[in-house]
Amino acid sequence: MVKALIFDVFGTLVDWRSSIARESRLVLEPLGYKLDWDAFADAWRGRYQPTMEEVRSGRIPFSKLDTLHRINLDYILPRHDVKPLPEETLRHLNNAWHRLDAWPEVPEALRRLRKKFLLAPCSNGNIALMADLARRNDIWWDAILGSDVARDYKPKPIVYLASCDAFNLTPGEVMMVAAHSSDLAAAAEQGLKTGFIGRPNEHGPGKGETKPATKVDYAGSDLADLATQLSC
Repeated sequence: MVKALIFDVFGTLVDWRSSIARESRLVLEPLGYKLDWDAFADAWRGRYQPTMEEVRSGRIPFSKLDTLHRINLDYILPRHDVKPLPEETLRHLNNAWHRLDAWPEVPEALRRLRKKFLLAPCSNGNIALMADLARRNDIWWDAILGSDVARDYKPKPIVYLASCDAFNLTPGEVMMVAAHSSDLAAAAEQGLKTGFIGRPNEHGPGKGETKPATKVDYAGSDLADLATQLSC
């Protein structure tokens, strides 16, 4: 019955932690800064959920993730003793989230899946961000869905349901694929099928989910394994 797969992106398809650590170092080290780059990436990502909750709760209007990332960057830089930077440097650093690398098996596994299913991100990332990541990592989507379309952030129901509606499909005809049990549990509550993939090193070596903590329809060790299970 499944006709489309929609995907979480950060952590599920792309290695945000290593990529942000690398990109932050490329920008800040030539300016004389020597930080713990992994800790800097963790701190930046650590502001992700709290800032989105400001939108989900209605305390602030919807803002695309690029804007929230910049708010969070301005918050963490002085806390890492980074002095005020030129606006051009700040924009380039904030766009580090547009320069993330996919996990190694992802592009080929998505090509396999696309032969059988419609594919789209269902990410909290905005459309411009998703487009840049797709072009960087040779990923071909049938649509870009998620926060910009729903004007809200996961795990709000509207984000999953708007993605199904965009494909003219019922929730039961769509599978949410993620490396995060909480994301899958929220999708399942709206009637979507669920596919888990393990990312044991998302937050550092051995610091990621290897098995789902909620009931799912499929569970793969990575995206290639899931593609095999789906007969692709």
